[in-house]
Amino acid sequence: MYPFFQLSRKLLLVFTLISTCFSSPALAQAPVKVDIKKLDAYFANAQKAWGVPGMAVGIVKDGKVVFSKGYGVTTQGTSTPVNDKTLFAIASNSKAFTSAIIGMLVQEGKLNWDDKVKDHLPYFALPDSYATDNATIRDILSHRTGLGTFCGDIVWYNSNFSSEEIIRRIRYLPQGYPFRAGYGYSNLMFITAGEIIKKVTGKSWYENLKERILDPLSMTRTIVNIDQVARLGNAASPHALIKNTTHKPIPYTSWEEIAATGGLISSVEDLNKWMIFNLNNGIHGKDTLLTPRTRNMVWTVHNSFPVDRTKPNDYGSTFAGYGLGWGLRDYQGHLKVSHTGGYDGMITSISMLPDQNLGVVVLTNGLKAPINAMAHYTFDAFLGRPETDWSQKDLDRTNQAYASDTRVADLKAKRILNTKPTQPLTAYAGTYHTDVYGNITVSEKNGALEISFEHTPNLNATLSHWHYDTFQLHWKKQHPWFTFGTVKFTTDNNQRVTGIEFEVPNDDFWFYELNAKKVK
Repeated sequence: MYPFFQLSRKLLLVFTLISTCFSSPALAQAPVKVDIKKLDAYFANAQKAWGVPGMAVGIVKDGKVVFSKGYGVTTQGTSTPVNDKTLFAIASNSKAFTSAIIGMLVQEGKLNWDDKVKDHLPYFALPDSYATDNATIRDILSHRTGLGTFCGDIVWYNSNFSSEEIIRRIRYLPQGYPFRAGYGYSNLMFITAGEIIKKVTGKSWYENLKERILDPLSMTRTIVNIDQVARLGNAASPHALIKNTTHKPIPYTSWEEIAATGGLISSVEDLNKWMIFNLNNGIHGKDTLLTPRTRNMVWTVHNSFPVDRTKPNDYGSTFAGYGLGWGLRDYQGHLKVSHTGGYDGMITSISMLPDQNLGVVVLTNGLKAPINAMAHYTFDAFLGRPETDWSQKDLDRTNQAYASDTRVADLKAKRILNTKPTQPLTAYAGTYHTDVYGNITVSEKNGALEISFEHTPNLNATLSHWHYDTFQLHWKKQHPWFTFGTVKFTTDNNQRVTGIEFEVPNDDFWFYELNAKKVK
């Protein structure tokens, strides 16, 4: 994802200002006066306070773009500014586009929300046979199939698997909870939805997206192919976060194969159009692209989350849940429809208050950024609420979370020094296999071990002795989500090496799903 494109275009500070104030009708209240210049200053200060290299913010209100601007630079260490046309990877904000395409196919009679997934993809199978036989399109789009959050992401991440090959491996994953009895955020299920779209239409997910949404809405800078990033120009660079403080540019990584779950690259200018379309309930100009029935379907809670009703929360929320490709909750008495996206080196958010006809998009090129704070501060301004410094509140919470994450430090503290491997290095060499992934190879070269992953060369690493039969992973490529890890070689009662077990602390990719048995 990132050795970045250092692009030279003039920063466009786009204020679509009819005046510096906007009126926002509120129930039984006088119109709210919104100081756009004050919002602009707040966004600029937040970008600097968080230290994120670049950020772009768009605000739409009552069917119009009222603010669209960039802050900071496209790449740390350069002076190329961000503007509202700058490209960012929007990751899981792609999911709402997937549910919209499905909705259109339902409208055309080509699909039904309650179609069984296996009727369209006969090879589809979940860990539980009952879930396999009964999982519907509605189930896979609302994260209630029984897979735990991020389960199986290590299988597709940076891999050369096709979407079908990824889906065929789902059956080998662990079950996280009973079918339809919990919530597990599943990228795999949206990859599955993308394949259903391909199967039904005979066209790729992106071809459908372009014909059905991007072209009608004139979203000309929304793409999935990273080669197009260089051709289009004006692109932000992804950045890894070093020691929770320093942003380092890294290359783009292709998510094109899994685009239905998170592969889009877009700009604030384009996403302003997407928000206006959604806030207009799927109507673009004179064309009704989404019917009221479809709008209600994707914005209805299909999987609810607990809300602590014993004490107040910062957002005044009384309910929270997931629709179909959208997160749903109430914010200070108003329905909030939103999603976030986390890509290798970028985080983004889209947030809307439909009853206020108000939307905010925030795109950033770092992994520590005020994506939700910018939306909440904007909402408060348009709702006429007392001012809250959401940026500082969220920054304090984020810094506290980083400070309290001692997983890597704890592992390092438990290292037992002055130990030796129980086996000669050649005994660890061999082929290790797990059904969910395939083969992982350990080789001995010039007195050192290396580990290679059959389908994910970017995970290849050298190994150094940690303690006993445990070795530290030194990845050949820098990764933004994880920085430290170990692999342990297991043995039987006769000290014969039988397998490998991974321990890589992070919040997104479960390496233990790659634990494998030695087969050769």
